[in-house]
Amino acid sequence: MYPTIQVSGSARERGRQHGEAGRERVRASIEGYKEVFDHYAGWDWPRTRAEAARFRAPIEEYGQDFAQEICGIAEGAAADELDVLALNVRTEIMFAATARDVAGGPRLPAECSAFAAVPPRTAPGRVLLGENWDWIPHAADTTVIIEARRDGAPDYVTVVEAGLLAKLGMNSSGVGVVANALVSCDDRGRAAVPFHVLLRALLDAETISDALSALQRADRSSSGNFLIAHEDGVALDIEAAPGDYTQLFLQAPEDGLILHTNHFTTNSSPDAAVSLVAMPDSPFRLQRLRALVDEAARPLEAAFFREVLADHATFPLGICCHPDMRQPAPERSATLASVVMDLPGRRMWLAPGNPCVAPWTELDYSDRLHKPSPLTATVSISA
Repeated sequence: MYPTIQVSGSARERGRQHGEAGRERVRASIEGYKEVFDHYAGWDWPRTRAEAARFRAPIEEYGQDFAQEICGIAEGAAADELDVLALNVRTEIMFAATARDVAGGPRLPAECSAFAAVPPRTAPGRVLLGENWDWIPHAADTTVIIEARRDGAPDYVTVVEAGLLAKLGMNSSGVGVVANALVSCDDRGRAAVPFHVLLRALLDAETISDALSALQRADRSSSGNFLIAHEDGVALDIEAAPGDYTQLFLQAPEDGLILHTNHFTTNSSPDAAVSLVAMPDSPFRLQRLRALVDEAARPLEAAFFREVLADHATFPLGICCHPDMRQPAPERSATLASVVMDLPGRRMWLAPGNPCVAPWTELDYSDRLHKPSPLTATVSISA
């Protein structure tokens, strides 16, 4: 199982605790991405640091706490702040390079297969959210589980590479987040709010509308898909292209279900089709997800999705992803974490690696993520 790091206090303190406890993994991540960024962007590390520095101001403007967490991680890991900042803009570096040379450049590593299931597709009161996180295999040696306690904001848990602010997770207000990488011609690495900072901001949301507002309130640097659900049975998928709120494309569940992989499904512009060139396995994984769910009996349960996430159709780049040894090492992918979350129950099932072989562990957060939302703590709701 991936190591767990518990953090609390101010944003700077939480970052420092993250960096101290995950020091060796943060440093390993920095070293690993030196090779990756050189492969995709052709940048040495000094160039990478200079490019990353352009994102400092947009992050600070978006939220000082996010900038302070990054500074704290660097302090705790005894690393340079720009090195940690570079980790947090890895999507912008790699995907902008792909957009610049989509036909002739490196192929992006296969990415994630995600789902949200709410009533009537699940049993009443059951809200399930999850994904296979597929990425470069070296990140298996840097992944951690961050459990954060905070005053005046939701507590949260996130499964993430050490040094990054957040990836998939859920919070004490009943909000859960998973994501898929997307790429379009508009991914040019413009200095704006990065993908992983947005994922961290979503874990601050107390409602679905808070989450949508977090994506709307500043320009985004890169494309990405954000699949968000709430314990009340509401779910929303948001495909985002770089830019402002006009470049968000929303879809609600159909028959209680949202499925997503790594291409735009609501934005059919030629620019959005870049995802299919960069990650050509994506439509086949989505087709397979739909086929498996269509064949399933109702109601859908967590155990069913654990089986789905271990599916090997279109091997090696299936839902359960294994490295394609025909590709150069920086372009190979593997499922690094397979996650199913029960939001009302505050439970997470996690397989640290390919779920076809990695054991599933149930993580019960009903106690750690039990505190009431500040909204419900102060408002009396009557019929």
